[in-house]
Amino acid sequence: MPSRPVPALLVGAFLALYLVWGSTYLFIRVGIESWPPLTMAGLRFLSAGAILYVFLRLRGAPRPTAPQWRGGAWIGLLLLGCGNGGVTLAEHAGVASGVAALTVATVPLFTLLFGLCWGQRNSWLEWAGILLGLVGIGLLNLGANLQASPGGAALLLFAAAAWAFGSVWSRYLPLPAGGMASAVEMLIAGAALLAAGLLSGERITQWPSLAGWLSLGYLVFFGSILAFNAYMYLLKHVRPAAATSYAYVNPVVAVLLGMAFANERIGLWEGLAMLVIISAVVLIGLPQWRRR
Repeated sequence: MPSRPVPALLVGAFLALYLVWGSTYLFIRVGIESWPPLTMAGLRFLSAGAILYVFLRLRGAPRPTAPQWRGGAWIGLLLLGCGNGGVTLAEHAGVASGVAALTVATVPLFTLLFGLCWGQRNSWLEWAGILLGLVGIGLLNLGANLQASPGGAALLLFAAAAWAFGSVWSRYLPLPAGGMASAVEMLIAGAALLAAGLLSGERITQWPSLAGWLSLGYLVFFGSILAFNAYMYLLKHVRPAAATSYAYVNPVVAVLLGMAFANERIGLWEGLAMLVIISAVVLIGLPQWRRR
C-alpha cells in the first residue's frame, strides 16, 4: 500500500488535471498550426522528460533499473504515445479541441472495464458516476459546438482506451519512484513519437510562429511536467476511476476556453451537460479520497 496521501497535494493534483489538462486541447490546436503533429508531440515529451530526468538526478534520485525502464516504456507508449499522440493526430485531422476533450471523457468507463480484468471491484457510486457522466456526454453531443468526423472519433476512442489500459496496468508494473516514473515514460514516448513522425514523412518546412513556440512551451512545462506528474501521483493514492475523472471536466474547460478565445457560443444543451458532468465528477471522486 502506498503512503497516506497529503490532502493538500490531492486537491492540487486534481486541480492541475481539471484545469491545466483541460486547456491543453486548445494549445495543441494552436501548436499544430506551426508544427507537424507527431513531431510536436514528440518534442513536447522528449523535452519534458529530459528536463525532469536531469532535475531529479541532480537532486539525488537513483537511476532507473532495467525492469523500471521496461515498465516505464510500456506505460509511456500507451498513455503518451497512443493516448496523447492519438489526440494530437485527431485535432490535426480537423477534430475541434472541445470534441477531442469530449471523446476522451470515455477514459473513466474504459478504466473501470479494464480494472475488472485485474479483479478490481467497483462501488455502486463509481458505476453511477460513470453512467451519469455518459449522460452528460450525450447531452453535450446534442449541442451545436461539438461535432467530429467518424474517423477522428474512432482515433480518439482508441486513444482513450490506450490511456485507460495504461493507467490501470501502471499499478502492477515496476516503475521508478516519484517523478522519475514520469521522466522515463516521457523520454520513451517522446522518442517513439519523433521516430513515428520521421517515418511517416513529417518535415518542418518553415520556422514555427511565436504562437507555435509558446504553445509548445506551455505543453512541455504545464501540460507535461506539472499535470502528468500530478496524474501519476493520483494513480498512486486514489483508485483509477477517481484519477481519470478529469476527463469529465476537461470538455467543460475546453468549451469555456473556446468561448473566451475562439468566439464560440454555448447553448442550452451544453450548459445542462456541464451541470451533469460536474455532478458525475463529484459522485466518482468523493468516496476515493482515501483508498480502501
